[in-house]
Amino acid sequence: MATRKHVHEERLSAAPDRVFAILHTPSAIRAWWGAARAIVLPRDGGIWMAAWGADEDSPDYITSARIKVFDPPRRLVLGDFVYYAKTGPLPFQAEFTTEFSVSDSPNGAVLKVVQDGFPIDSVADDFYAGCETGWTNTFAGIRRYLESD
Repeated sequence: MATRKHVHEERLSAAPDRVFAILHTPSAIRAWWGAARAIVLPRDGGIWMAAWGADEDSPDYITSARIKVFDPPRRLVLGDFVYYAKTGPLPFQAEFTTEFSVSDSPNGAVLKVVQDGFPIDSVADDFYAGCETGWTNTFAGIRRYLESD
Protein backbone atom coordinates (compact mmCIF):
# COMPACT_ATOMS: atom_id res chain seq x y z
CA MET A 1 0.00 0.00 0.00
CA ALA A 2 1.28 3.47 -0.89
CA THR A 3 1.80 5.73 2.12
CA ARG A 4 2.72 9.29 2.96
CA LYS A 5 4.79 10.69 5.78
CA HIS A 6 5.50 13.74 7.88
CA VAL A 7 9.04 15.07 8.22
CA HIS A 8 9.71 17.74 10.81
CA GLU A 9 13.20 19.01 11.67
CA GLU A 10 14.41 21.76 13.98
CA ARG A 11 17.68 23.05 15.38
CA LEU A 12 17.64 23.06 19.20
CA SER A 13 19.91 24.78 21.71
CA ALA A 14 20.84 21.63 23.63
CA ALA A 15 23.50 18.95 23.29
CA PRO A 16 22.56 15.84 21.28
CA ASP A 17 22.69 13.55 24.32
CA ARG A 18 20.27 15.82 26.21
CA VAL A 19 17.89 16.01 23.23
CA PHE A 20 17.97 12.22 22.86
CA ALA A 21 17.33 11.71 26.58
CA ILE A 22 14.06 13.65 26.52
CA LEU A 23 12.71 11.26 23.87
CA HIS A 24 12.80 8.28 26.26
CA THR A 25 12.64 9.75 29.77
CA PRO A 26 9.05 9.47 31.06
CA SER A 27 9.10 12.65 33.18
CA ALA A 28 10.40 14.63 30.18
CA ILE A 29 7.81 13.09 27.83
CA ARG A 30 5.03 14.11 30.23
CA ALA A 31 6.39 17.66 30.31
CA TRP A 32 7.00 18.34 26.61
CA TRP A 33 4.11 16.31 25.22
CA GLY A 34 1.55 17.06 27.90
CA ALA A 35 0.96 13.36 28.61
CA ALA A 36 -0.60 12.39 31.93
CA ARG A 37 1.51 9.25 32.10
CA ALA A 38 4.44 7.73 30.22
CA ILE A 39 6.21 4.37 30.45
CA VAL A 40 9.39 3.61 28.54
CA LEU A 41 11.68 0.61 28.57
CA PRO A 42 14.60 2.20 26.65
CA ARG A 43 16.26 -0.57 24.66
CA ASP A 44 15.94 -2.41 21.37
CA GLY A 45 12.67 -4.34 21.64
CA GLY A 46 11.54 -2.15 24.56
CA ILE A 47 8.25 -0.29 24.88
CA TRP A 48 7.25 3.36 24.58
CA MET A 49 3.80 4.33 25.89
CA ALA A 50 1.99 7.53 26.77
CA ALA A 51 -1.54 8.29 27.92
CA TRP A 52 -3.58 11.48 28.13
CA GLY A 53 -6.57 12.37 30.27
CA ALA A 54 -7.26 13.10 33.91
CA ASP A 55 -8.73 9.68 34.74
CA GLU A 56 -5.99 7.08 34.95
CA ASP A 57 -8.60 4.30 34.84
CA SER A 58 -10.25 5.68 31.71
CA PRO A 59 -7.72 7.68 29.64
CA ASP A 60 -8.78 9.81 26.68
CA TYR A 61 -5.90 8.61 24.46
CA ILE A 62 -3.15 6.00 24.60
CA THR A 63 -0.21 5.54 22.24
CA SER A 64 1.88 2.42 22.53
CA ALA A 65 4.83 1.34 20.39
CA ARG A 66 7.68 -1.13 20.28
CA ILE A 67 11.19 0.37 20.23
CA LYS A 68 12.66 -1.00 17.01
CA VAL A 69 15.98 0.86 17.25
CA PHE A 70 17.50 2.38 20.38
CA ASP A 71 20.85 3.92 19.42
CA PRO A 72 21.74 6.70 21.90
CA PRO A 73 22.27 9.54 21.34
CA ARG A 74 21.48 9.41 17.64
CA ARG A 75 18.42 7.37 16.71
CA LEU A 76 15.14 6.09 18.15
CA VAL A 77 12.71 4.18 15.92
CA LEU A 78 9.22 3.24 17.08
CA GLY A 79 6.92 0.78 15.33
CA ASP A 80 4.09 -1.71 15.93
CA PHE A 81 1.92 1.16 17.15
CA VAL A 82 -1.34 0.67 19.00
CA TYR A 83 -3.62 3.72 19.27
CA TYR A 84 -6.62 4.06 21.53
CA ALA A 85 -9.04 6.99 21.67
CA LYS A 86 -12.25 7.23 23.69
CA THR A 87 -13.85 8.64 20.56
CA GLY A 88 -13.24 5.38 18.69
CA PRO A 89 -10.71 3.72 16.40
CA LEU A 90 -9.00 5.26 13.41
CA PRO A 91 -11.16 4.99 10.28
CA PHE A 92 -8.35 3.21 8.42
CA GLN A 93 -5.66 0.55 8.87
CA ALA A 94 -2.03 1.65 9.00
CA GLU A 95 1.43 0.41 9.90
CA PHE A 96 3.03 3.53 11.38
CA THR A 97 6.69 4.06 12.15
CA THR A 98 8.20 7.08 13.83
CA GLU A 99 11.92 7.73 13.60
CA PHE A 100 13.70 10.35 15.67
CA SER A 101 17.24 11.24 14.67
CA VAL A 102 19.55 13.61 16.50
CA SER A 103 22.62 15.17 14.90
CA ASP A 104 25.25 17.67 15.93
CA SER A 105 24.72 21.31 15.12
CA PRO A 106 26.66 24.43 16.05
CA ASN A 107 25.55 25.36 19.58
CA GLY A 108 23.25 22.36 19.91
CA ALA A 109 21.56 19.62 17.97
CA VAL A 110 19.14 19.02 15.14
CA LEU A 111 16.13 16.85 15.96
CA LYS A 112 14.36 15.28 13.01
CA VAL A 113 11.22 13.16 13.15
CA VAL A 114 9.84 11.09 10.29
CA GLN A 115 6.38 9.65 10.87
CA ASP A 116 5.53 7.25 8.06
CA GLY A 117 2.66 4.95 7.16
CA PHE A 118 -0.28 7.28 6.55
CA PRO A 119 -2.54 5.86 3.85
CA ILE A 120 -2.86 8.04 0.76
CA ASP A 121 -6.61 7.41 0.76
CA SER A 122 -8.68 10.49 1.64
CA VAL A 123 -10.16 8.68 4.67
CA ALA A 124 -6.81 9.39 6.41
CA ASP A 125 -6.65 13.09 5.46
CA ASP A 126 -8.02 14.48 8.72
CA PHE A 127 -5.74 12.33 10.87
CA TYR A 128 -2.77 13.20 8.65
CA ALA A 129 -3.50 16.93 8.97
CA GLY A 130 -3.96 16.58 12.71
CA CYS A 131 -0.59 14.89 13.04
CA GLU A 132 1.08 17.66 11.04
CA THR A 133 -0.30 20.21 13.51
CA GLY A 134 0.62 17.85 16.32
CA TRP A 135 4.29 17.74 15.35
CA THR A 136 4.46 21.53 15.16
CA ASN A 137 2.97 21.73 18.67
CA THR A 138 5.16 18.88 19.92
CA PHE A 139 8.35 20.61 18.80
CA ALA A 140 7.16 23.82 20.49
CA GLY A 141 6.75 21.78 23.69
CA ILE A 142 10.23 20.31 23.27
CA ARG A 143 11.74 23.79 22.82
CA ARG A 144 9.91 25.10 25.92
CA TYR A 145 11.02 22.09 27.95
CA LEU A 146 14.67 22.41 26.92
CA GLU A 147 14.66 26.17 27.59
CA SER A 148 13.13 25.80 31.05
CA ASP A 149 15.19 22.87 32.29
